[in-house]
Amino acid sequence: MIIGGGPAGYEAALVAAQLDADVTVVEADGAGGACVLHDCVPSKTFIASSDVVTGYRDTDEFGIHSDGLEAITVDAPAVYSRVKRLALAQSGDIHAKLIKAGVTLIRGTARLGEDTLGHTHRVRVRPEDGDAEYAVDASTVLIATGATPRRLPTALPDGERILTWRQVYDLPKLPEHLIVIGSGVTGAEFASSYLAMGVPVTLVSSRDRVMPHEDADAAMAIERVFRARGMTILNNSRADVVKRVGDSVEVTLSDGRVVTGSHALMAVGSIPNTADLGLTEYGVNVAPGGYVAVDRVSRTNVPGIYAAGDCTGVLPLASVAAMQGRIAMWHALGEAVAPLRLRTVAANVFTDPELATVGVSQADVDSGKTPARQVMLPLAGNARAKMAGLDDGFIKLFCRPASGIVVGGVVVSPRASELIMPLTMAVENHMTVDQLAHTITIYPSLSGSIAEAARQLMLHDVE
Repeated sequence: MIIGGGPAGYEAALVAAQLDADVTVVEADGAGGACVLHDCVPSKTFIASSDVVTGYRDTDEFGIHSDGLEAITVDAPAVYSRVKRLALAQSGDIHAKLIKAGVTLIRGTARLGEDTLGHTHRVRVRPEDGDAEYAVDASTVLIATGATPRRLPTALPDGERILTWRQVYDLPKLPEHLIVIGSGVTGAEFASSYLAMGVPVTLVSSRDRVMPHEDADAAMAIERVFRARGMTILNNSRADVVKRVGDSVEVTLSDGRVVTGSHALMAVGSIPNTADLGLTEYGVNVAPGGYVAVDRVSRTNVPGIYAAGDCTGVLPLASVAAMQGRIAMWHALGEAVAPLRLRTVAANVFTDPELATVGVSQADVDSGKTPARQVMLPLAGNARAKMAGLDDGFIKLFCRPASGIVVGGVVVSPRASELIMPLTMAVENHMTVDQLAHTITIYPSLSGSIAEAARQLMLHDVE
């Protein structure tokens, strides 16, 4: 029994079905869960539309006269309609894949039931269609219920002017002035995409820079781009109250300042969907904040009960959720499995430019936690970057001081999500900078800067 059909749940189901298990997935929204229908897939589809608009920026430099961004109009209902259409299509593809694999998919909700004798766990299923609740006994249960946007009591979303990121796609038009509360990954991505579409954006950040948990050099580079393109960023500012006033919103900051806009987007994190699962009653350990406590093979403290994805709080990435789910099934069904290794997980922020990271962080190196040599190579010197007019961005590479083994990297660039792959492979496979440096790259290419950074780290006088 798998409760939740997002990346953790449906990827786990596919693995379990492949191993000839009898698999049932209970999902409230549809195959793919909130990730596909409301969160990751819609937001990245929306960002793809903003990238099209960005293509018209500074075209005169290339000898192309397009009248610039002022000549571009954005049909918001068409953009939002495409977002929803592609999300439903992706959900449909996942649904078909699950059915083809022999998985039973139930639309509804479920919770752990009363304790049972033997080696099974009772799950109580509540179908959405109104049929009576019924019980299923399963040898293995995976909790994969995801998370929901956090709602602050002093800034409750109304779906019209004060919004969560799941509600923006129902707006009849683009905001006249969007205030984004929260400068983490989600806030930065939406601020970036709406700014690209020509919407005046004010970003309220409670810290001294945007994306405070990302690489500092990368976050500051992206913040410089944001400011240069006209975004107002209020650093060290905390929003105390967000209220609707007619056709506008007022955001009162902790220092008494009031910021006014047409809409406010709340991007202040998520809370796990674990409240109504009967976990505590069943004896499953729940960590502070409501997250299900798991080990590196997705086990809870109760044998046979596993958990994966955002409800565990391990790392809120779809890729990590999917791997947690797969690992849970491999472990439960007796396959050889390696524990989850977060050090080799690549992450990407889909701003413009993108920010991708893998392995050790600058903070790890600066604190002495991870001894490493490093080099940071601006993209401005890369031939392909010059041709594309890319003035912002860099490649950063970390390696072990003596062996030269690659232990981490940072990329700030368009399509950094693709460029990080060779660095991820290097970290995963314990490659050295010598091996990277001796890899022939396409000329001209942005990936050439990865090999160039590696060549510079071959020299032991690099600080």
